[in-house]
Amino acid sequence: MVDLQSQYAKLQEEIDAAVLEVIRSATFINGPAVREFQANLEQYLGVKHVIPCANGTDALQIALMAAGLEPGDEVIVPAFTYVATAEVIALLGLRPVMVDVDPDTFNVTAELIEQAITPKTKAVVPVNLFGQSCDMEPIVEAARRHNLWVVEDNAQAIGADYTFSDGRRRKTGAIGHIGCTSFYPSKNLGAYGDGGAMYTDDDELAQKLRMVANHGQNKRYYHRLVGVNSRLDSIQAAILNIKLKRLDDYAAARQAAAHYYDNAFAGIEQLQTPKRHERSTHVFHQYTLIVKDGRRDELQAFLSNKGIPTMIYYPVPLYEQEAYRKSMANEMDKLPVTDALCRSVISLPMHTELDEEMLTYISEGVKGFFE
Repeated sequence: MVDLQSQYAKLQEEIDAAVLEVIRSATFINGPAVREFQANLEQYLGVKHVIPCANGTDALQIALMAAGLEPGDEVIVPAFTYVATAEVIALLGLRPVMVDVDPDTFNVTAELIEQAITPKTKAVVPVNLFGQSCDMEPIVEAARRHNLWVVEDNAQAIGADYTFSDGRRRKTGAIGHIGCTSFYPSKNLGAYGDGGAMYTDDDELAQKLRMVANHGQNKRYYHRLVGVNSRLDSIQAAILNIKLKRLDDYAAARQAAAHYYDNAFAGIEQLQTPKRHERSTHVFHQYTLIVKDGRRDELQAFLSNKGIPTMIYYPVPLYEQEAYRKSMANEMDKLPVTDALCRSVISLPMHTELDEEMLTYISEGVKGFFE
């Protein structure tokens, strides 16, 4: 699904030198590499503050802690997403309210969010799924009307651009109160271990995020808040600093691969290729098809026999996960779009090293199933 070895081979000399520099300096925690990466990511995203942390799940948890939410407060999340989005809500004693998603983009919408708002709702976590932005302008406006925090889960869409109705463009994750991302190795901007970050334009909020991530202190041994210990180490920062320079090139390679897939599958009625929202670019963390005829699992087995890897993101709705049934604020029947997607989506290999030979073999394999 992801070829990190070939990507590393192209960067080996530069990455090895950067890693060795950190080791020789012995500045493993909060060293110069972390500060340099933070500054470069701020510039790339066009935000005032980036706060690095240990992983994307920590980023979401710290963001909600900094928002000052209280146990029992409700947080609206899409039901079609990775578990981390709901996990941190339950860990903090908050109550996840799970809502359906748009059938074309797989993202939550302002309309679906507004239908779920109650007097207990305090925040919404829109997830920029698979590489493109939610339609954030109406989401932010709805949140403003209802006095809600907006914490963007941008783990899968770093580098994508969102265009507002007045023509302004912003990077995904830089639109709500706090953006959160992951640097898990397979992400579009991936480390060689765990890593994450939060970002915001709010000076006071940035200070609070830094404190929560650092044991609740802004002066050593003086703890003003209950916090956590969540840091991006210097080795990972050094690697990310090198890869950040190439992030737009990586996005272009993924977009070219997606375009190839689109053309290859254009005549197959049983497949729905990924839809692009008109206001967002798509950086294709995943290339996810909908199999319309109920034969998704057959297709996956067929491709596996040909040595073509696939993944199902995601096979089970969050509201059907045993761990979250008791913590959910809303009792619900099946959400029709989420339920249908979990039974019909399949993701093909998508990474920066796909060449025409690979793309041809994969797409011919898919087409062969429907012939």
